[in-house]
Amino acid sequence: MSKKIVKAKWIVQGVKDRQTLDIVEDGALLHENGVVLEIGPADDMIRKHANAEVTGSNDQIVLPGFVNSHHHVGLTPLQLGSKDLPLEEWLVSRISARPIDLYLDTLYSAFEMIASGITTVQHIHGWGPGPVDAMFGRAKQILQAYRDIGMRASYSYAVRDQNRMLYASDEVLLESLPESLSRQIAEILKPQQFPFADNMTLYDRLVEENLGQALTRIQLAPANLHWCSDNALSALNERSQRDNVPMHMHLVETAYQKEYARRRTGTTAVKHLAKLGLLSPRLTLGHAVWLSEEDVELVAAHGVCICHNCSSNFRLRSGIAPLNVFAKKGIPVAVGLDEAGINDDRDMLQEMRLILNVHRVPGMDDDVPTCPQVLRMATEHGAVTTPFGHSIGRLEPGRYADFVVINCRRALWPYQDDLIEIVDAVIQRAKIDSVDATVIGGVTVYQNGKFTLVDRQVILKEIADVLAKPRTIEENARIGIAREMQKFIKSYYADYYDEAHHIPYYKQSSKV
Repeated sequence: MSKKIVKAKWIVQGVKDRQTLDIVEDGALLHENGVVLEIGPADDMIRKHANAEVTGSNDQIVLPGFVNSHHHVGLTPLQLGSKDLPLEEWLVSRISARPIDLYLDTLYSAFEMIASGITTVQHIHGWGPGPVDAMFGRAKQILQAYRDIGMRASYSYAVRDQNRMLYASDEVLLESLPESLSRQIAEILKPQQFPFADNMTLYDRLVEENLGQALTRIQLAPANLHWCSDNALSALNERSQRDNVPMHMHLVETAYQKEYARRRTGTTAVKHLAKLGLLSPRLTLGHAVWLSEEDVELVAAHGVCICHNCSSNFRLRSGIAPLNVFAKKGIPVAVGLDEAGINDDRDMLQEMRLILNVHRVPGMDDDVPTCPQVLRMATEHGAVTTPFGHSIGRLEPGRYADFVVINCRRALWPYQDDLIEIVDAVIQRAKIDSVDATVIGGVTVYQNGKFTLVDRQVILKEIADVLAKPRTIEENARIGIAREMQKFIKSYYADYYDEAHHIPYYKQSSKV
């Protein structure tokens, strides 16, 4: 690959702190073979590298590629028939979802992510049936989709070895259900009940399959405390230590999960993970809405990362994570779009704005999110939750040439006063139609509204044709099963905990 120069009015290399950017005005970025070589003043760079191809204009700003640090599926649950409900009820509503080819499904959401400037995604896959060969085949479909479209991805299979539909054992669940519904749920659960060792075999096979790949990595994902036995958590942690790969784990997403941890362990979920030795910079906690003050201190002391899934927490009534407290404690916080953002898509520009505004607590204290802080969450902090680590997340020599080019003239038309810092203006005003290009590993995978490696319209037509077919008998039956399970879930959790003992962190003290 020949040397290429991208010039722009502003090149944002990264974020120094929550108020300050590393930014080069009238700058240029030189890259070759997928890696950034140099960044500096445009005129000097063009003279110095006279043979390099030059693109870009003074209407543009170049930002590090965004990282979606928590992602599961392509077509959204809403598209596939699940309304936004409390998490526990919502999960069983998804029994009725129609199946879709995972290669097509993965491309669907990749189109949306790339169009909003996301260059790397952490894909947490799960809830699939065994045996290992079938799990491996589905994982390969997902990985191939990302490789074909040119997107960077970290893949993990969410490990579950217990409590698949309830914060209680599968046996308790089946015994609690009416006989006919119990038989139907047992049939759904049966193929998901495979030996824990199969999860480790799957991981090892995927690591081997991924050797030599530039765009994809494999990591580990204990699905959640209620889904994993202590033996499973310890085994996954040992493998993470052995291979020095990150783990991404859902944790205390809802108050019900907080209560489950208390019942199971006699303490909090975080304290239990600390006892098992899981807390380290290799661990990312997804959601982490219901942490206690002591939990936050433990997370900070051990260098644990948190992934903030703001839209999902709103849509599924999970609560508001104490982001301002995390920031005060110096905890690295990434951004995850989860199943989908607030507009049922994967728009990182919009998600950053949501985060920026949700946590603007009343009063004149300045410890509220800033635009540089939120940009860092969506780039550098997201990067360290993946195996790509410090090779992405910033634009500097030696890192991958992953960046998004935004047209400021279009984003800020007809006027933007220069009293506002340019990144603040872009974060608060830019829409997807302002994205001129998304570049991953030096390859322009999206430009002027078109994808360069995969034909979006062909893929969407194929998805539409598949789902235009009438539901099968089995698919229709699952609609009824899902509705009956939703009724059961509402009843089961009606008196699960005393609200007085589960006060959200942001209401615990006037200091936060």
